[in-house]
Amino acid sequence: MISQMRAAVLQGINDLKLGSVPVPQLKPGSLLLKIHACAICGSDIRILKSGNNRVKYPAIIGHESSGEVVMVGEGITNFRVGDRLALGADIPCGRCIYCTNGLGNCCDENYALGYKFPGAFAEYCLLEPIMVNYGPLIKIPDSVSYDEAALMEPLACVLNGFELAQMKVGKSVLIIGAGPIGCMGIMVAKALGASAVILAEVDEKRLEEAKQFGADIYINSRKDNLIEEVKKMTLGRGVDGVFTMCPSVEAHEQAIELVAKRGYVNLFGGLPIGSRKAQITSNLIHYKECFVMGSHGSTPRHNKLAMDLIATKKVDVGRLITHRFGLEEIKMGIKVMENLEGMKIIIKPGGIPTS
Repeated sequence: MISQMRAAVLQGINDLKLGSVPVPQLKPGSLLLKIHACAICGSDIRILKSGNNRVKYPAIIGHESSGEVVMVGEGITNFRVGDRLALGADIPCGRCIYCTNGLGNCCDENYALGYKFPGAFAEYCLLEPIMVNYGPLIKIPDSVSYDEAALMEPLACVLNGFELAQMKVGKSVLIIGAGPIGCMGIMVAKALGASAVILAEVDEKRLEEAKQFGADIYINSRKDNLIEEVKKMTLGRGVDGVFTMCPSVEAHEQAIELVAKRGYVNLFGGLPIGSRKAQITSNLIHYKECFVMGSHGSTPRHNKLAMDLIATKKVDVGRLITHRFGLEEIKMGIKVMENLEGMKIIIKPGGIPTS
């Protein structure tokens, strides 16, 4: 086994460098994973631009990932060399009241991959014993590629949001934001039997790209008044489920206006540091008897469900992948994502196959 590996190391705010670092040392109860794919997440961009109090420099970030087990620590019986694994981000501690009740994403310890534990923008990643014991580690079916498997984690987050919003067959859905998560939301809403899916987006190019994912109605909310348009098409009733799948305070505010009585608002998209506080008319919540919630991350259960949806093509995440870059091109991949030039960007630490 080699002693050094290539990794994109975050030295500080806006200071990402490709370098050679020691391969993580195997310990009892751990696994060493050779990373085959790691997608760039919006939260990776936020960490790069603004930092995060759980990320201590120098750091290796990246959590939407998949790879192959190359070393197995002492005492492990349920994994072996050669196993193909997809990784979730939120690692339960397994002891607190949240984790013992299946809510590992709400764990106070929050041992997230790419945050407290080194992530997957590297050739190898050590899966700590706590992750091996409590997840989320999901074996990849033969029919699923490493690139597709890397998108299990964001799909699991979307499933958590839809579950909290009590999504059921026949409900109408409004998704605000046509990025990769918003387009994934379209596919999930359709798979769960939504009666109608409306997508709103302020960027015309993004809106056009999103039309391939099959929403029923598309609205450019920069050109058209979103509240007026939605109320017109729902005869004033509003939408059963509103999901803010973009980092926008305005979307949070509009969602309360747009939800139907007894409907659900899911504030899915996290806001950048320094965003202004949302100004919400709380009487709307009062008289609509609507439910307003946030969601973040996912549990091992959501990751297993996500992998099942990917394997059966009920949610075809491969359609979201627009770019692939080698690890040495990670800055180019980040630039493509920041410029909204693609959907999901996959980083391939082992290089991009030529055939």
